[in-house]
Amino acid sequence: MAKESMKTIAQNKKAYHEFFVMESFEAGIELCGTEVKSIRQGRVNLKDAWCSIEEGELFVRGMHISPYEQGNIFNKDPLRVRKLLMHRREIMRLLGQVKQDGFSLIPLSLYFKGSRVKVQVGLCKGKKLYDKRADMAAKSAKRDIERAMKSRRSSP
Repeated sequence: MAKESMKTIAQNKKAYHEFFVMESFEAGIELCGTEVKSIRQGRVNLKDAWCSIEEGELFVRGMHISPYEQGNIFNKDPLRVRKLLMHRREIMRLLGQVKQDGFSLIPLSLYFKGSRVKVQVGLCKGKKLYDKRADMAAKSAKRDIERAMKSRRSSP
């Protein structure tokens, strides 16, 4: 079996700052042809995107795919609601956790797996302000330690 290549198109860095990611899932996405061409050019934004479950189906909202420049009447609305493709029992399990435990479904990244576009959906819990401060302090401390180690290695 041939190994499928994975090429990341876009990542939602804001999601990692705003939420704790408890679990992540892979989902397909229903797109039209000009949207795929625009995604291949990297013209997609996941910053304000979120997912919802309606009537047993999973949808992504707020994901901006810029219109394809060479497209004409076939271009779709950049912010239209797009259906995500997952197994029904996975969707029902996610629905139970979102309703009961107060989690959110956030698209974390968009990537090609072979020739297909996939979305990594995260089951997330919101961070409080003090959580964000603690993360920034830990990141800053790690950066300072790396800088000190690098200067120590380079000096004789």
